[in-house]
Amino acid sequence: MKNLTLIGAVLLGLAALLYFLQESITLKDFFSPLNLMGILAGVGIGLIVGGIVGYVSKGSAIKEKQKKAAYLQLQKEKQELEKQAAELAMQSQKETNHEMDNKI
Repeated sequence: MKNLTLIGAVLLGLAALLYFLQESITLKDFFSPLNLMGILAGVGIGLIVGGIVGYVSKGSAIKEKQKKAAYLQLQKEKQELEKQAAELAMQSQKETNHEMDNKI
């Protein structure tokens, strides 16, 4: 998003520079119908492109959030399984020790 803003600012600056480098510059020419149509078309195209980029960016952020949530859930499940495995190992070891004590 920041890169898009930077590119937009550079293009706006370039357009202003090219406009002021024209030979005949008057305030009246700035508000001519042709210039106003160009300004409105530029704003419209910018809004369309900005909307598309925003939509794509939001979709990517939502997918990334879902992936992170799934990863955290898997980590929790892994910890629970490791805890259960440790408990089973402890029980198995206790049973083995108890059987050894009974044999002696």
